[in-house]
Amino acid sequence: MASKLVPNDPRVREETTSIRGKQYNYILGEPASTPIETVFLIHGFPDMNFGWRNQIPYLVSLGLRVVAPNMLGYAGTSRPDDLAQFSHKSISADIRELAIKFVGEDGQIVLGGHDWGGALVWRTVLWYPELIKAVFSVCTPFAPPNPVWVPLEDHIAAGRLTNFKYQLQLAGPDVERELQSEEKVRQFLNGMFGGWGEDGKTGFSTSEGVLFDNLPGLGPSPLVSKEELDHYAARYMLQSAPPMRGPLNWYRTRKINYEEELALTKDFKQISTPALFISATKDAALPPAMSAGMDRWFKDLTRGEVEASHWALTQTGDEVNKLIGAWLNKVLDGAVRASL
Repeated sequence: MASKLVPNDPRVREETTSIRGKQYNYILGEPASTPIETVFLIHGFPDMNFGWRNQIPYLVSLGLRVVAPNMLGYAGTSRPDDLAQFSHKSISADIRELAIKFVGEDGQIVLGGHDWGGALVWRTVLWYPELIKAVFSVCTPFAPPNPVWVPLEDHIAAGRLTNFKYQLQLAGPDVERELQSEEKVRQFLNGMFGGWGEDGKTGFSTSEGVLFDNLPGLGPSPLVSKEELDHYAARYMLQSAPPMRGPLNWYRTRKINYEEELALTKDFKQISTPALFISATKDAALPPAMSAGMDRWFKDLTRGEVEASHWALTQTGDEVNKLIGAWLNKVLDGAVRASL
């Protein structure tokens, strides 16, 4: 299987383009021959497009063009002041415009996501079904648009979605205020990616969020090298202060998303686009149990599972790739079979 990307890898290009009045930075990987299809990969929090470093070379080796944007508010991509620009509907429109640059007005893409990226791709296929040839999500299950507004605080108080309690902290001011220097951002990322300290101390929990006092004493993450972590931290600092505002804005749009998605609730019955969902058995934020019953919302859903934490793209990169590759072979009618 193709080796993972490294920072500034010569096998891919980094480009920036203007989309709906915003700048979008992205990684572009292209096969030597004419691409079979174009795949968009959407990262989550606190990741970047580099989070797909295990998947991009593999998908290119299958003869696919790969576009992996740094999402709104992240490294090299704009951070608008208007929070509504961070809604799933608005960013889905951004993805559509970026896709048109590669496949034209009537073309289609394969769309994949992880974490917030997974939540986004499930909405993009609802807003723009004609754009999406096939859709997949790693870790993030599908939830249909809700016709009733329920604040996250109310869910948690009622004993539901307690695994999302950390999101209350991320949506608030504390993380943005505390993590302003490159060194603190680096410590935070090391903790989020699984760095451990003495007596089992961690830098993050789903019940509390970021554990600031623990961050300086954590050992190095087993999932990212020093070079990779340095790359992440440096890219975060490309944003104007405070560097965490853009990424955290994704947690501040729940009400906006609800209001915009009321339009989707009227006619939604099922997703007809071929879909793949890969769960991670040890994901504390998005446990596989959250996907119970989601099959009824799809006409053609394939499921896969990996023995991994939330960071399955890195921790079990080859296994994730094999699941995606086998599914693509099916939905693309065997077009990638020879390279599997």
